[in-house]
Amino acid sequence: MLAVLGGKPSVLAPSSVEYLIVAGGGGGAALFGGGGAGGLRSSSFSISVGTSYPIVVGGGGSGGASTSDQPNNGLNGSNSSVFGVTSAGGGYGGAQANGNTGGSGGGGGSWAGVAYNGGAASPSGQGAGGGNGITGNGGAGGGGGAGGAGETPSVSTNGGAGGVGSNSYSTWATATSTGVGGYYAGGGGSGGYVGTLLIAGTGGSGGGGAGGAYPANNGNPGTTNTGGGGGGGTRNSQTVAGGAGGSGIVILRYPSSYKDAVSTSGTPAFVNSGGYKYYTFTGDGSITF
Repeated sequence: MLAVLGGKPSVLAPSSVEYLIVAGGGGGAALFGGGGAGGLRSSSFSISVGTSYPIVVGGGGSGGASTSDQPNNGLNGSNSSVFGVTSAGGGYGGAQANGNTGGSGGGGGSWAGVAYNGGAASPSGQGAGGGNGITGNGGAGGGGGAGGAGETPSVSTNGGAGGVGSNSYSTWATATSTGVGGYYAGGGGSGGYVGTLLIAGTGGSGGGGAGGAYPANNGNPGTTNTGGGGGGGTRNSQTVAGGAGGSGIVILRYPSSYKDAVSTSGTPAFVNSGGYKYYTFTGDGSITF
């Protein structure tokens, strides 16, 4: 339906479109680091009328698995893009290893008296780094979020919390019924060990998955279409896994005074709310203005 401007339907296409691009979150390690959130980027782009713009929405990285106490890292999330602008997938959480770099970095592991570092946010400006592990048989770092770094725990019985996501786009979240409490791209919390004393790391606001608790809990996955990092799993002698990262999202908006897009693919959700038209892509597609 065409917007109404001065009592007549608008026939003008927008000259520029705002975008919010969130990549897929990184997967948590089986033991123990939390996955970093997907990178988050937002700005505006001058469009060309009649051009079809492809949209890619990145998936979350798989959580690492551990069989018979042999740990594995998670996997990085996949990139999201539109208008030639790319947000980087979140870094994976480290098992007996450093967290990986990504849009936000994954949390570093900790085991057998060796502490591992959290991954950096790279490219910079899309999120924050993962927390470091500390010496002990637990105490791994939380994954970074779009609004803050993952936690480096103070004691080895605790898992590090995931970094907070960004609520700078809470009006977008409200209008499109996406995000978690107005936040996107929260980091995953780490799992840990030391019997029932373990306090698992909480997931960062914005879809970060919580870490698993002893004795046999998997890490929790990041929330779908938020870019949240997956939580790290806890130690045990059975099969345990880190949580998968949450998939990403791409949202486009422009003032309601302009006409609807000429065509789309990938069935984006459309809403006209608060003076803006929003196109929300939770999977790959395209749009033409």
